[in-house]
Amino acid sequence: MPLRNFNNGATSDLRLLLIEARFYNQLSTELLKGAISVLDSVNAIFDIVTVPGVLEIPAAVSMAVNAKHNKDIQYDGFIVLGVVIKGQTSHFDIITRESIRGLITLSVSKCLAVGNGIVMVDNEEQAWARVSCLQLDKGGFAARAALKMIELKKQLCQ
Repeated sequence: MPLRNFNNGATSDLRLLLIEARFYNQLSTELLKGAISVLDSVNAIFDIVTVPGVLEIPAAVSMAVNAKHNKDIQYDGFIVLGVVIKGQTSHFDIITRESIRGLITLSVSKCLAVGNGIVMVDNEEQAWARVSCLQLDKGGFAARAALKMIELKKQLCQ
């Protein structure tokens, strides 16, 4: 899916990239809604890109950071969103471990501000409790975490 830009009259100097895995469409929509609400509240400019699953999220972050044709677009931070529901196989363990490992490696090695909104649960009921904007709002949490990490990066990395 192509990059979608949302600046809706934003006046902030902040520009973020939201990377969403759309494996569970309705759950992903709720995560995205929470993140967008937080970004709108600070008038941030943001782009959204969709990937097939959470395992592809670290690659998408890396592509955005290393894009040679987009030198004029520099992201202050990244918000990653997705849901992984445990099944009957070890696939869950591999997906969750490797996606998080990839994000940590990128954020540490490239000094990136990343808000992690990847929800890893045993069942759909747990997923809804975590993604719902009226409950734990993990999308909003990830956006707030990214904003805090952007501030920390400004203080420590520049």
